Parts: sequence; C-alpha cells; structure tokens
Amino acid sequence: MTSTPSKEKEASAAPVVDTKETKAEPAPPVLTVEDEILNNITLIGRAVTTAEPRFTTRVLRTLTHLRKKITKPVLKDALDRAFPKGSKTGQALIASPIFGLLPEPPAKDEAMDVDKSPKAKEGEKEGESSTPAPAPKKYTAPVDSATQDLIPEGVVYLRLLIILAAVDAGKVAEACAFAKETTDLIQAANRRTMDQIAAKVYFYLARAYELQGRLAELRPTLLAVRQSAHLRKDENLEITVVNLLLRSYLQSNLYDQADKLLSKIEMPTSSNTAQTARWYFYTARLRAVQLNYAGAADLLLTAIRRAPKDEVAPGFVQIIHKFYIVTEMLTGRIPDRAMFRRPVLQHALLPYFQIVQAVRVGDVAAFQRAFTTHEQAFLADSTHFLILRLRHFVIRTALRTITLAYSRISLRDVCLKLGLDSEEDTEYIVAKAIKDRVIDATIDHKGGFMQSKVKKDIYESDEPQQQIAQRLKYALEMHNDALQGMRFAANVHRKDLETAADARERDREIAQLIQETEDDLDDL
Repeated sequence: MTSTPSKEKEASAAPVVDTKETKAEPAPPVLTVEDEILNNITLIGRAVTTAEPRFTTRVLRTLTHLRKKITKPVLKDALDRAFPKGSKTGQALIASPIFGLLPEPPAKDEAMDVDKSPKAKEGEKEGESSTPAPAPKKYTAPVDSATQDLIPEGVVYLRLLIILAAVDAGKVAEACAFAKETTDLIQAANRRTMDQIAAKVYFYLARAYELQGRLAELRPTLLAVRQSAHLRKDENLEITVVNLLLRSYLQSNLYDQADKLLSKIEMPTSSNTAQTARWYFYTARLRAVQLNYAGAADLLLTAIRRAPKDEVAPGFVQIIHKFYIVTEMLTGRIPDRAMFRRPVLQHALLPYFQIVQAVRVGDVAAFQRAFTTHEQAFLADSTHFLILRLRHFVIRTALRTITLAYSRISLRDVCLKLGLDSEEDTEYIVAKAIKDRVIDATIDHKGGFMQSKVKKDIYESDEPQQQIAQRLKYALEMHNDALQGMRFAANVHRKDLETAADARERDREIAQLIQETEDDLDDL
C-alpha cells in the first residue's frame, strides 16, 4: 500500500504516447498554370454575375507573375478547357495566325534522373506513398445565356493572355493587329463588366504601338476612347487612356497639347493606384519642362509614395527617382544620400550620383565630365535637357566659393576656374549673379577683375545698440500699459450722485435714520 503513491507519480510523470497514427495535414493544392487561368475565368464569371468588380481586380493582379509562366502548350490546354464543349470561339483562337506564331518552349531532358530522399525511397520499398495534395475544384465554364458560349469577359481575358505571350515572344506587329481586333470586340460588346479588362487591353495595345515607334498613330483612337469613358464614368479606362496620351505627347515634345489635355480633365480619383502614380509622374514631367520645379518635385514625391513595390515595377520606380533627383537639384536642394543606397536604385542612379556630387561642391569640370560620360543614359531617360539646366546652378555655387576664397580675382582666372568659353561670357555670368544677389561683389570693367565686398563686423557699428534701445523702449511701453490697465478709477461710486446737494440730502437722511434707530432702542 505504501508503494502506490510512488507508482502514481511515476505514471503521471511518464510521457503520454498516442497509440493512434498521426494523420498528416493535407498540403495546399499546387495549381498548374492552366488551373490558375481557369480559376481566374471563374472569378471573372462571379464578377459578372454579382456585379462586383473586386473579383476582376483580383484576377488582373495576377498578370505580372502569370505572364512569366505562359507558354504555347499552356495556352492551348487552357483554351481547350476554358470553353464549353462544342464552342467554336476557342477553336478559332487556337487556329488564329498569332497563336501559330508563338514559339514552343525549350524541350526538357527527360533522361535526367533526380535523386530521391531516403524517406521517399523507404516509402517506395514499403509500398507507402506520401499524402497526395487535394485536387483543384472542378472547372465549370461561365456561359453566356444568350449565346451558350463563354462569357465575353472570359474571351477578352484569354485574348489578353495571347497578346502578352506574343509581345514577350517578340511578335509585336502580330500582337498589335490582334490587340486592335480585341478592342473592336470590346466596343461591339459594350459591357460595363468588361471595363477593367478593356483598360488592360488598351494599355498593351499602346505598348505594342510604342515598341514599333508608332504610338503617335494611336492618338485619335485614344482620344475617342477617353471621351466615351468619360461619358460612361469609367474612371479606370479614362485614367489609363489619359496616361497613354500624355506619354505620347511627352515623347513627341508636344508640351502645349499635353498642357491643354491636363487643363480639360480633373484630378483622377480612381482606386487604381498604379495608374494614379503614372498620372502624377507624367504631370510632374510637364511641370518640370514649364520651369515649375517646386510643383514637379511635390508631384514626383507623391508618385513615389503611390508607386508599386520595388520588386513589382523596378523600372518605373527607378525613372521616378531619376526625375525627382534632378528636380530637387533644380529647386536648390540636394537629395538625401540614403536614396542612392537602396538595392533597386544603387546601380541605376550611379550617373545621377556623380551629377549630385558636382552640383553640391560646385565643380564645373566634374559636372561636365559626368555629363559627357553618361550623356546617352540621360538621353534614354529623357532627363538630358533638365540636367543641362543644372549647369547654371553649378556655376553659381562655384562663383559663391570663389568670392569667399578671393577678395580680388581677374575675370580670366574666373573663366579658367569655371571652364567657360571666353571672358565676355564670364563677365556676363558674374554680372547676372551680382544682380540676382547670389554673390556680393563688383566688377571693374577697365581692370578686368572682380572685387568681393568685405563684410564688416556688425557689432562695430551702431546698429546693435539701436536695436537694443528700440526693443527696451517697446518692452517699457508694454509694461506701463499693463499697469495702467490694472488700476481702478478713484471715487467711481460718486458718479451716481448728480450734484453736491443730492449728496448732502442723502447724508441728512442717513443721520436722521440713525437718530430714530437710537431713540427706538432707548424706549425698549
């Protein structure tokens, strides 16, 4: 009996072993590219049925990573499974000329054996297999009740995938013609549930035209589409088309047309953050050309905050920062050095970092050297003409440094230090800097030199004493006014008595009242 508690303690301390076999949790289904496309079509069908555009938005967000996986066999399999049986639309897409031009994926080496893990080998020996992933849900094509075929939104989505595959394969001309045909189908359908997909189709149509150098030919079509989108209150399509028009105008240096277009439209309120960021970017580029550097810098900063993540759109993030750096320097500010250390910007902003260093120090030779070395990069970024304007700021900074270092220097030496062409140009630039009060100096035209004005010690003059006396006088006046405001006027109560007779009559009445009171007290 005495050993029972010890046994119970040992039993309670011993680990509990579950005799039942532990069941592994089912792994999430690994969808193939075809299954992802079919799931997206199902979501589009739900968006059409419920009139909820958020499902279409979710589908379009997958274009970035799905675009990298699209191949010709994948598209063929997806087209075969997406349409209902007996549909001629899917077979027509497979038989279209653009689909036949898509390249085949590289063949894989099937003879290569892959070593399996020891656990997998043991499982094969014992006849056991790992827990299979659950199969994806069965696909049911969303059918249009009128035509008994796939809904037009699903057809346009599949055509969009074919356009992307053709552009990535280098078949730009064929993709351009196919995208133009798709836009005709969109206009013929005229369905509001197709607006978001239509915006993407127009975007890649313009991209195909731009790759061929024919973006200007698309302007009449884009202007008509913008007008229709504005009348239908389709903000997503409208802002997309406006951005394409602004891009076309800026590429052709048609700044007046771009300004007129912006003056006729309102600030976009669309929820499409990417297109809103592009609108801020193109508007900022136009403002920079119009010498409104402060406004351009603010718009670019807003575009940076609204831009996609670095890994999603690295090229767009880089070009925004390039323009932002140049406009910041044109406003007289130096960009933060931490901006150049970001991994996505470090290599792309190297030419601009050299320009920033030259502007900060005022080294005209270093600025000219960096500009000449990276001139082609600046031309490709369309920042060439803005960086040329920075030369004036570099010269101003260098002049300010020279006036601090020399009390008197010849214009020839200034010309050599600044790397200018002639002394006449140097004299004009120095005179302009003196007029703008950048430097405090004078020019001796006969002697051919610049004389810096020596600043006297301000405490040697009478100005500090005058300032102190003025401030003391102001403080004393304020003190006296405060004291006067706190005093009370004397004999304020006598204002109620109009004359001295009234005062004597009042005193007589008070004395009589006191006498009567004393007599009453005596009687008591």
